[in-house]
Amino acid sequence: MRTLYHWPFDPASRQARIALAETKLKFRLEVVSPWEPPEGFTRRCIEGRPPALIDHTQDNSCMIAGSRAICEYAHDISARLPLMPKDPFERAEMRRLCDWFDLRFSEDVTGCILGERLEKALNGGGAPDAEVLQLGRQNLEFHLSYMAWLLERRTWIAGEQFSLADIAASAALSCLDYFSEIQWKNYPRVKTWYQTLKSRPSLRPILQDRLPGLLPPRHYSDLDF
Repeated sequence: MRTLYHWPFDPASRQARIALAETKLKFRLEVVSPWEPPEGFTRRCIEGRPPALIDHTQDNSCMIAGSRAICEYAHDISARLPLMPKDPFERAEMRRLCDWFDLRFSEDVTGCILGERLEKALNGGGAPDAEVLQLGRQNLEFHLSYMAWLLERRTWIAGEQFSLADIAASAALSCLDYFSEIQWKNYPRVKTWYQTLKSRPSLRPILQDRLPGLLPPRHYSDLDF
């Protein structure tokens, strides 16, 4: 049995969960705090933060750390549903957009908004910084507009095939949506895409995650919001 060490409101961890579920690979979940990982976890995973996957094979146990490595590993070992296009140019576009969400979106948006609204609340960091939140929200508008532009020209984020780029995008947006940070009415094409994603069985467990003392908006787990 595989074990995925994750934190429920970490976009990278959500990517790994969605990819494993999409490829129908069986795994169990073990929660690890990104800020206070247990010693047993850090001994196994030199990166020291989730997500990390232990896959027990017949010969030994393999540790795969990081969302990108886990997602591509899930694609490579499963013949159920390909998460990467075969065409090299389409695959390059998919990887470009995965990097977009892993790096730029994370720095511009989730680092600001989740850092202020979630990380500070959990770690006693005080009240959110209004200027940082405003910057993150302005950046979010730019990124959502770019997503809308992409989706006007293709069926999925990276092309005509559902791929790891859609998983990366949906993982990030689902975390922000928990805090009502997305004005869906302003981005109808992105909303339609996200509604389609929410109907996939791989996302349903993600949408059941809850933070103690902080409930999401009513539409958060509604497939027809």
